[in-house]
Amino acid sequence: MPFGDREDELWEAMKPSFKPRLVSDPNLKYARHVVNGTGPFAAKSPAASHLRMDAKATLARVVRGTPEVLVKVTGRKKGAKHLAAHLDYIGRHGDIRIETRDGEHITTKDDAQRIADEWSDPLYWRQGTTVSAVAMVFSMPAGTDPETVKQAVRETAERIVGENHDYLMALHTDTPRPHVHLTVQAEGLNRKRFDPRREDLFRFREAFAEALRSRGVEAEATPRYTRGQGRAGTSMALTQLRARIRSGASRQPTEADLRQARAAMQIALGRAEQPTFVSKTRARWQDTKRRYEAAAERLDRSPEHEDRNLARDVRQFLQERASIETIPDKMLREAEARMREAQERTRSNPAQDQGVPRGTPPPPTRRR
Repeated sequence: MPFGDREDELWEAMKPSFKPRLVSDPNLKYARHVVNGTGPFAAKSPAASHLRMDAKATLARVVRGTPEVLVKVTGRKKGAKHLAAHLDYIGRHGDIRIETRDGEHITTKDDAQRIADEWSDPLYWRQGTTVSAVAMVFSMPAGTDPETVKQAVRETAERIVGENHDYLMALHTDTPRPHVHLTVQAEGLNRKRFDPRREDLFRFREAFAEALRSRGVEAEATPRYTRGQGRAGTSMALTQLRARIRSGASRQPTEADLRQARAAMQIALGRAEQPTFVSKTRARWQDTKRRYEAAAERLDRSPEHEDRNLARDVRQFLQERASIETIPDKMLREAEARMREAQERTRSNPAQDQGVPRGTPPPPTRRR
């Protein structure tokens, strides 16, 4: 059942729109084309907007928990030496084959060094250290066929950067999540640089999810707020530090976590307020819920049994996500729990905690 005039409204709730920020562009005609989607930025064929034509299928994948693809930039390699070390890492020092754009395999360190030199040599005339390549990771949840993931990544790379940039791929299966390291040459054939931003990464995500679905693997690419989840936004370095703490390899908390814990305690004590983005996140989720509820009402009126089942799934999805929890919300909840524990200890044994301010978290337990 098509949603008619409401399809664009529902689509906006599930897919972000990126608007370029113009400060001072001397080419005003070019700038208007960028903003309005006209001229060279106009849709060249119906295929350019074919994803938008099936909002119902996207809604079904969202509310039924279809796995989300992960695409992220892991680094920018500056110079031949830095790039060669990266290729040695993703090739696991020769144990994993690195595939070229043409499907050839690189297994020796000398071949990797040769490519690193070739990708960096055209940049010798630039002043200072210049990015030779951009490293990316494409990942899917555990249980996904690794070979299918690799094929989908190759199709995505060929579709988005293949016409202008060379690239290398390496499939890793040493973790539960199969993932592919994609390394893209920064300098294109037309001298245009590859420097992906947020909207570019989202294009990669959508293309990756579409390539997986064409191979029979359910996948979707939607923002976190579409699924009722708070912002993630942690760097690769911070993610790795937290993983070391969870695994027991390190007991030293990160500075970011300590800073968030201190801020949450100040909010719990009434001395500070939640960040502005928390209220904006809640407001956006309420708007998304409103659009989902409107879609469920239209689906309920459909004569198709599948549409009515989807309406039921949408309402179940919204019922399970009455509110959205951000990282500051989680930290505040933990801080309030620590305050209650401290207050209960004070009431049960006032003499033991005499002189300790109320709300102070307990000291960490020392291990011998």
